[in-house]
Amino acid sequence: PELAVEWNPDATAKTWVFKIRSGVEFHNGKTLTAEDIAYSLNHHRKKDSKSLARSVFAGVSDIKATAPLEITVTLDSANVDLPGLMADYHLLIMPDGGDPNAGIGTGPYVIEKFEPGVIVRGKRNEKYWKAGRAHADVVEIIAINDIVARQSALQGGVVHFITRPDPKLGALVKNNPALKWFDLPSAMHYLFAMRCDSAPFDNNDLRLAMKYAVDRQDLLTRVYANSGKLGNDHPVPAFDPMFSAEVPIRAYDPDKAKFHFKKSGFSGPVQLSVSDAGFTSATAAATLYKEHAAKAGIDIALNRVPADGYWSDVWKKKPFCPAYWGGRVTAGLMLQAVYTSQSPNNETFWQRPAFDKLLAQAQAELNVARRKEMFHDLQMMLWEDGGTVQPLFANTLFATSAKVDGFAPSPLFTAFRAAEQLYLTS
Repeated sequence: PELAVEWNPDATAKTWVFKIRSGVEFHNGKTLTAEDIAYSLNHHRKKDSKSLARSVFAGVSDIKATAPLEITVTLDSANVDLPGLMADYHLLIMPDGGDPNAGIGTGPYVIEKFEPGVIVRGKRNEKYWKAGRAHADVVEIIAINDIVARQSALQGGVVHFITRPDPKLGALVKNNPALKWFDLPSAMHYLFAMRCDSAPFDNNDLRLAMKYAVDRQDLLTRVYANSGKLGNDHPVPAFDPMFSAEVPIRAYDPDKAKFHFKKSGFSGPVQLSVSDAGFTSATAAATLYKEHAAKAGIDIALNRVPADGYWSDVWKKKPFCPAYWGGRVTAGLMLQAVYTSQSPNNETFWQRPAFDKLLAQAQAELNVARRKEMFHDLQMMLWEDGGTVQPLFANTLFATSAKVDGFAPSPLFTAFRAAEQLYLTS
């Protein structure tokens, strides 16, 4: 989004003009133009695209360069969320006609090494357009999937910065002058996804039973040391302008869980595939969830699965498993990206045509009050029969060496720009 300096809709919000920043160079020395922007965005929306951002462009009929530093986006119907949609983190800009696998962008570091799931190493882009950024000569981002190993790497001085530490580590870090702890409210949310397209979760009574069977406050307190906020089975956080406080709070209710479980007709153990790859401390959360459900007479069978290959072999494959989302810039983008029928991110395979239609209408609605009413209805639809048990919004946690400075917290995608922000004080 920083490559755009201005964006303006016409009176109908169907046509948007984006002005592009001048004087920006790609890593290969090419000067950025509007043709690069149009090519990069159209790459995600082409017919055979497998991009997870393809759903962002539902309703977009054309993207083209209309001046050397201007693109025009034409929509089938109005969408007041369009600038927010353009902030989707998948939409990195590459040269016109370029190979997406080449890794040539306009960012602060030029890729020297990339082993998927292992490491990415970048050297400083000496021609980076943004002043006061990219302080390190070299940045390495290393995948350490095991939470204990990740924390040990920080404590041992092997790395300077880690994501997703154990919430219970906070007290130890705060008492260690060699380390820093960051605990930041965010739109990130943890959930257990149920596949609504197949048995047994094609039955909404069973889904409701699983939603009433979790003690959210107990989970937040005992597993996450109260680092977060309670969830209510939809992804819109309380600080979002479209959040509806009128959606009933779903409290832990073993009697209701028992009622819906019996009504569903399902009798066997509920199979839950679990790994900490799904979200931080997912295994501990699932173990406590099992205790909660037992009080309603529901047996949850925990099937431990490896962290390696979790997102290719378990997520969207197994009927019931943990997952997490970092949130999105707008409620509309979050709902469109994960809950619409055609989205490739629809991990629950929940399909409700009325939801798809109403979301499109809400994104086209220019009257804010009416729009908020529509978003209330959308949140209610998910609350009523959606496929997610979403116990909480998790604070975003980071731990760093005390030598690290420059970290800029935000409620969305915190640390996505850590490489260009951070520097060592000694």
